[in-house]
Parts: sequence; structure tokens; C-alpha cells
Amino acid sequence: MASLLASGHWIGSVLVTLQFGLLAALAWLAAPVWLAGAGSVVAGLLLLTSVAVGLWALAANRPGNFNIRPTPRAGGTLVAHGPYRWVRHPMYSAVIAFGLACAWSAVAPWAWLCFGALVAVLVTKAGYEERCMLQAHPGYAAYREQTRRFVPGLF
Repeated sequence: MASLLASGHWIGSVLVTLQFGLLAALAWLAAPVWLAGAGSVVAGLLLLTSVAVGLWALAANRPGNFNIRPTPRAGGTLVAHGPYRWVRHPMYSAVIAFGLACAWSAVAPWAWLCFGALVAVLVTKAGYEERCMLQAHPGYAAYREQTRRFVPGLF
């Protein structure tokens, strides 16, 4: 675990930087549509879903347990209630919903490329995080067998 966590700081920083860069690009591309009040109902529902799931995930964590990098915090606990009861990465699910809302709204076709890259970054980040969680939390393997990664019952 020590070697995984030692490299995890660098790997985690790169993944987080890519994640936020892609989110910023998607928001910038969607902003003109949203500011003009021309967003679709579907994009609006995705945006509301992203906010609701993100806030629910934060509320399910105790203060100090949440980490933006894909490495567990020292002394952190495994959370399996709230949205974590159904998915292992509800915050990533919220980010995906936000990115999808942006891509859906954006006029530029390359917004979909940004969205695809965002999903690829989050899948990579989740995979790395899960390897760390398996080492940090003995109950994680059983938890992982009972839940999906991002979407309940699907993925």
C-alpha cells in the first residue's frame, strides 16, 4: 500500500487536474446556452441530478473522510450508506451527470469529445481509487461485489 499511496499523490493530482480542466471546458462551452436560457429540459434535469447526488454524497461522508484525490485519507472509514449503498462513486456519478448536461447543451460538437475524455479520466480515477481502497479497507472487496461503480444496476 505504501508504494501505491506514494505514487498516488502524483497520479491523483494529474487525474484531478484533468478532471477539473475538462469540467471547466465543458461548463465554458455550455455557458452561452445556459445564460441565454436556451438549455433543454433534459440538460436541466441532468444538472439538477448532478447537484442533488453530489450534495447527498457529501452529506453521507463524515467531515474529513472525503478526499478529492483517489487515495483514502488516513483514518478514513468505508462509507456504505446514502448513495454509497447503490454506487461506489456517487460523486463521480454527479460529475458525469454535470458533464453530460454541459455536453448536451453545448453548441460545439467537440464538447462530446471533452465529455468522453472526462468519463475516461473518471473511470481511470475510480479504478485507481478502488485498488487503494482494497488495501486500506478489509470490507471493500465485499462492498464492491454488492454495488455498481457509477450507475445503480448498470455500471
